[in-house]
Amino acid sequence: MFMGEYLHTIDGKGRLIVPARFREALGERFIATKGLDHCLFVYPLDEWKVLEEKLRALPFTQPEARAFVRFFFSGATECELDKQGRILLPANLREYAQLDKDTVLVGVSSRVEIWSQALWADYSRQAEDAYASAAESLVNLGI
Repeated sequence: MFMGEYLHTIDGKGRLIVPARFREALGERFIATKGLDHCLFVYPLDEWKVLEEKLRALPFTQPEARAFVRFFFSGATECELDKQGRILLPANLREYAQLDKDTVLVGVSSRVEIWSQALWADYSRQAEDAYASAAESLVNLGI
């Protein structure tokens, strides 16, 4: 399980250090793709395969399903850790997530999210305001 929040910087070549706590669970190779809210989603290969099977089962006759699958898979790339524990993020993913230098890596249960520090700060402020009402809604779902 991934949890926690870590600040790191992207170097001039587009490399990002993956926190040691995330490296073991991610493995040597894993998948990064365009996530929601302009962040990147990072999945260990076993989690990616489960997600891939679910997305493959979506009806391709539905425009929303086709659009989501296209967007999600077109941005996907396999990442590999170098000897310093860094990954190279492709330019298209850095551009999508507005990753310039300062980043935040966030553990979200089965995945890691990579955020621009500025976007994460904005998102966190908004989410904090909605946290109490969201908790009340989740209680109604039995959580």
